[in-house]
Amino acid sequence: MSVMDLFDVTDKVVVVTGASSGLGVAFAKGFAEAGADVVLAARRAEKLADTAAAVEALGRKALSVPADVANPDQCQAVVDGAMETFGRVDILINNAGVGTAFPATRETPEQFRSVIDVNLNGSYWMAQACGRVMQPGSAIVNISSVLGITTAGLPQAAYAASKAGVIGLTRDLAQQWGSRKGIRVNAIAPGFFESEMTDTYHDGYLESQLPRVLLGRMGQGEELAATAIWLASAASGYVTGQTVAVDGGVTVT
Repeated sequence: MSVMDLFDVTDKVVVVTGASSGLGVAFAKGFAEAGADVVLAARRAEKLADTAAAVEALGRKALSVPADVANPDQCQAVVDGAMETFGRVDILINNAGVGTAFPATRETPEQFRSVIDVNLNGSYWMAQACGRVMQPGSAIVNISSVLGITTAGLPQAAYAASKAGVIGLTRDLAQQWGSRKGIRVNAIAPGFFESEMTDTYHDGYLESQLPRVLLGRMGQGEELAATAIWLASAASGYVTGQTVAVDGGVTVT
C-alpha cells in the first residue's frame, strides 16, 4: 500500500457517540468526507437528524440511534442497530461527554456520579458492546481531555477524574484486545475547542486560557476529526494504548 492508502477509511462503518452537536458533528462529518458510513448516537433525537442530514449530504449513509451511553442496554442497542443495518462495526469514536464545574466541597454525590456515568462508564459500555462484534483490524478512539492530564483553572474534579479514567481505560483495553482480538484502542485528549460544552463556561474563560496554548489559538473541529481518522486507519496500525494530546501545546507549558 502507498502511504496515502494507509489513511483510507472508505466504506468503513464508524459509530460516533455524542453526535448531536459540537465535536461529535465534526467527527461524523469528517469520517463521512473520508468515505465512511456513520452510526450516530446521542440523547437528542432531533439533533441527530441534523447530523444525519449532513452525513448524507456528503454522499454517505447515516443511521441515527437515540441513546444515553450511561445505560449499557442503550449502548448495546446502538451496536445492534449498526449490525442490523450495516453488518459490522469497524470504528468507534467514544465522544459522548458532559461537564460540570462545582467546587469540591459543595459537589453532591449525584453531580459527581452523573459525570462519571457518562464520560467514563459510558465509554466503557460502548467499547464493550463494540468489542463484542469488532473484527481484527478494527479501532476504538476514546475522547479524553487535557483535563485528564493537567488542570485548567476551573473546579472540575468530576470531569478531570472521568477523563483521566478514560486514559487508563484506553491502556487496559488496548492490552486486553490487542493480540487477542486485533483491536487497537487509543485516545485523543483535546485542548481548548469551541463546543456546546465550552459555551456554558463563563464569558472570557477560553480567551483567558490562550496564554497557555503555544500555538496561540483554539483548535478547530476538523483538526480533531483528522486525528481521529489517523488513529482509526491503517496509517496508525502500529499505535495502540496511546493518548494523543491535540491541544496546541497546553500540556507542555
